[in-house]
Formats: sequence, structure tokens, C-alpha cells
Amino acid sequence: MERGGDRAQRLVDAVRVRDAATVLHLDADAFFAAVEQRDKPSLRGRPVLVGGTGGRGVVSTASYEARRDGARSAMPMSRARRLSPAAAVLFPRFAAYAAYSQVIMGVLRDLTPAVEPLSIDEAFADLTLAPGGTPEPEEAAAQVQARVTELTGLTVSVGVGRSKLVAKIASDLRKPGGVVVVRPEDEDDVLLPLDVRKVPGVGPATQGALERLGVRTVADLRRQPLDTLTMTLGEAHGTGLYLMSRGLDDRPVVTTSERKSAGAERTFAVDLRGRDVVLSAVDDVVDEALQRLERHGGAARTVVAKVRYADFSTVTRSVTFPHPTASGSELRDAARRAVLAAGVVEPVRLLGVAFHSLSSHAQLALDLDAHLFDAPRRAVVGEHDHVSGRLVDDVASSPEGMDTADGEVTGVLEDGEVTGVLEDGEGTGVLEDGEGAPTLGHDATGSGGDTSSSTAPAVAQAGAGDVPEVDATVARLVADDARLVGAEKAVVGRPLGAPVTGRPLDEANARPGLDVEHATLGRGWVVHVRGREATVRFETALTAPARSRVLDLDEDPLVLVEPVGVTPPSVVPAHLR
Repeated sequence: MERGGDRAQRLVDAVRVRDAATVLHLDADAFFAAVEQRDKPSLRGRPVLVGGTGGRGVVSTASYEARRDGARSAMPMSRARRLSPAAAVLFPRFAAYAAYSQVIMGVLRDLTPAVEPLSIDEAFADLTLAPGGTPEPEEAAAQVQARVTELTGLTVSVGVGRSKLVAKIASDLRKPGGVVVVRPEDEDDVLLPLDVRKVPGVGPATQGALERLGVRTVADLRRQPLDTLTMTLGEAHGTGLYLMSRGLDDRPVVTTSERKSAGAERTFAVDLRGRDVVLSAVDDVVDEALQRLERHGGAARTVVAKVRYADFSTVTRSVTFPHPTASGSELRDAARRAVLAAGVVEPVRLLGVAFHSLSSHAQLALDLDAHLFDAPRRAVVGEHDHVSGRLVDDVASSPEGMDTADGEVTGVLEDGEVTGVLEDGEGTGVLEDGEGAPTLGHDATGSGGDTSSSTAPAVAQAGAGDVPEVDATVARLVADDARLVGAEKAVVGRPLGAPVTGRPLDEANARPGLDVEHATLGRGWVVHVRGREATVRFETALTAPARSRVLDLDEDPLVLVEPVGVTPPSVVPAHLR
């Protein structure tokens, strides 16, 4: 049997890392809030909270002004409001964020064609493939920062290292607007003093397990034997942290990725009770998931259902077919069975359905009499939970707003029937609105392949508390329909009902921060609507800050409109910049 020390050395020797700092990581600073401040002049320099505005709302992004008050992402909006009472609370405008993201990603692609978007506001870039040769990392970072600010008026933080791990950690060290270049010879000086939570993969549960070993810093983590980490955290998770504590990460910058799943989920304003009520709600979620599936392959082999109960415990169950199917009735039936397999015995807070193992080719299912078949087509119900393509404990305790493994969560947005989950880093988000608000596609980029109990890899036995709110990569908000990769128009999902934009504003469809237009007063944004009385600020990035105006919607109707897109600072009048 191989001794622990020999095995650890073989692992270390097998990792081939670069010999120079050529991986760049860009992270836009307080992205959603910064876009709102950019588009709404009256909010510049003021605290801003973007997220759910209902009773169960959670902060998606807090501006730096709000953070100074103690507000942060993934915090219940009610608490953030108490901490920052002067903050403007705004509903997310994903079309606007996608437009800004497209420009930022374009700046990176002007530097090098090797760009890997991680989310709507962050990406990796490989400097070794830059035309004309590898640039100096400090020069490349400065060039990217200057160009992003020139085109968008936003700031970004940049980290450069010899690996994705080091580059991502570096970009977080001097926010906002910082540049940190970590050369190979300086890695230990940078990494070892850091809190262990800075290491991707260390969420609350893993942190607790490590603290029981006396691990609080990366230096403490590095001192742990490989066998200790794997016995404590599981084989894959322990091995990964053993390597990362040494700065060992040989993952390449990947410019394209195949979509691994499509789905939808909804958190309910009132918890669901009763089997029939839950199954009816499942059908609604399946309808939404099927629309996304049609745009991304049309067929799936595995159906995953997620059930979150009122106590925030979460169970997922999967149903896997012998072959991919595009039959809506089969997929719907599988979703229902997966939900029932989760055991609907308590009030249900959230339901989600995701289709995995996507394919453009479905097994042909002829509508023949049953006696013509030697054996019925059978689907296997997986008796395990799986989130982000990983096997986890049977019941995952996953409180809302919990940090992802990367330690940065955009948050959970809930607003009555308008609900959603947004996660930075390695998590995809879904914003759902029965009124037809823009929705984000569900893309579990980390979870390919068969997820049935017979084939899913038994890896990453991480603590349940490390499981992100959704089982996926806002990652790849840049990936829902057009990936924002060379797309002519930034598209982030499509409305599932009649589009909100173009409708007259009323109390039912009003959300603070949404764009509106008046026949004579022009464009502005909603502050709030009560009955037939609307409070609006008529301003854009091209105007001076505006005061609130109160309008009677019967006498002065307003129409909801799409955001105008990105306004470069150069076109703004000099006295307003």
C-alpha cells in the first residue's frame, strides 16, 4: 500500500503549473450596484442595495457606500435596510448588466482571444495567447482597467498569477480598482498569511471542519497531511485543498464550454402545503425549464428536482432515462416523481427543476401499443442529493444567502411571486417572474454527465453548508442565450410570459429601479408606485441628477422600457461627468 507521504508527493509532482504570471482574472467592483449608480446620476456616491424587495428579499449586491454601513451581499434585505437606512433599494435590471458585461468581456478579448467568462462580472484571460506576444502583467492589467473605465465608467479589480487560483485570489486583495500581480517566487508570501476562507472551496461548513483541526490560515492548511484532509473533507475536496494550499492549480483558461443543464426554480411567498398543491407548482416550474431546454439542445437524459422546506433544509433527487428524451410529458412525469422521491412531508419554500446531460438528439419514442414492447422504458430515481454535479449529504442544510465556495455570493432575490437566485463565481442564477420579467438561464457548467446513482462520480464530500444556493456557474449570465461572446445584442434569458417592457406601468408590475418612459418627460426610473400614483426620477447617464416627481398614472401614463445600454463617459457632457 502506498504510504501517505509518497502519495502526496506523487500528487504534487503530477501538477504542471506555469512558470510565469500569465493568467489574468478580472472582477468588476460591486457590479450591479455600480451599473445602477452609473445609469442613475442621483445615486452616485449614495448607498445602493440591489436585490429582492419583498418580505423575503436578499441583497444581491451592495455598493461600497452601503458596505461601509455593514450591508453585504447575501444578507436579508430587511437587515441591510436597517444597517443602511439611507440606501436606495433597487430591483435587478439584468438587461443593463448584460450590456455592460458585453463591453467588459470585449475589452478582455481585445487583449487576448483566450477569455473564459466565469460570471456576468468576472473572467479569466490567458496572456500567453495575446497577439504580438505575452505582455507584461502590470501593463496588461493597467490597459484593461483604463479601457473598461473609458468605455463604461466602471472600475474593475485585476489579479495576475501563474494559475487561476492565484489570479482569482489576487484580484480580491486590493478592491475596489486594485491591481495585484503575484509572480511565482512571491506566491508563498502572498498566500500563506491569508485566512483560509480566501481559498476557493472553503465555505462555512468546510471552515468549521478545518477549525476543528486548528486551521485558520493558508499556512495552517499547508501543514495538514493529505490523509488528514481527505479523511476530514472527503477524497476530492481534501485533495483539492491540499494542492491549492501550495498554489498548485493547472487548470487551463477555457474559451468555450458546453451547456450542461437547463432549468428553473421558484421560491414562494407563502410556503406550499399539500401534495396536490406542490405537484401543481412543479408543473409551473417544469413549463419554464422546458422553454429553456428547447433553446439548448431540446433533449435531456437526467431530470433533477430540488425541494427546499420551510426550515431551509434542501433535498434534491434525480431521475435518469436510458437515453436522452425530448418528450415534454416524460420529462414532466420524471420531475414529479423526483419531487415525490424527495418526500414532500413539510411546508415547501422552494421548488426547482433542472435538466442535465443535454443533447440535440433524442431517442425516438413511437406511440405504439404497450404489447409491442418487450420491456417498458424505465427511468431510475437517484437516491442521493446532488448539487453542482457533486454528491452531498442526503439532506443539505443550505440557508439562504450562504456564501459559495468562492466566498462571494450575489445573493437570493425573492419578491413575492418574483423570486430568484444569483450567485457570483461558480454559480448560475435564475430570476423568475410570473409577470414575464427577464429570466436568467440555469447553466450547471460544473455538472456534466450522468447524475444517476450508478454513474455519478462520488467526489467532493464537502460539508453541506458549502453547497451554493443553486446547483450550478450570476456565472454564465453571459451564457444564457448568446453567451455575450461576439453577440450583436446582449441577451440574458427571455421572458416566460408576455414581456414586461412595453406595458403601461402600474402597481402590479412596478419594481423600484426599472426603466420607464413618459410621452413628454422622457426616460426615467421607478422609485415606487402606490395605487395610481407613481414616484419617478427622470434622469439618465446623460443628464444631471433629478429630483423625484409624483405622477398620476391616469393623467400621465408611463411605459416600462428596456435599459438604454452602455453610455461611454466620453459622450456625457463635460460638466456632468
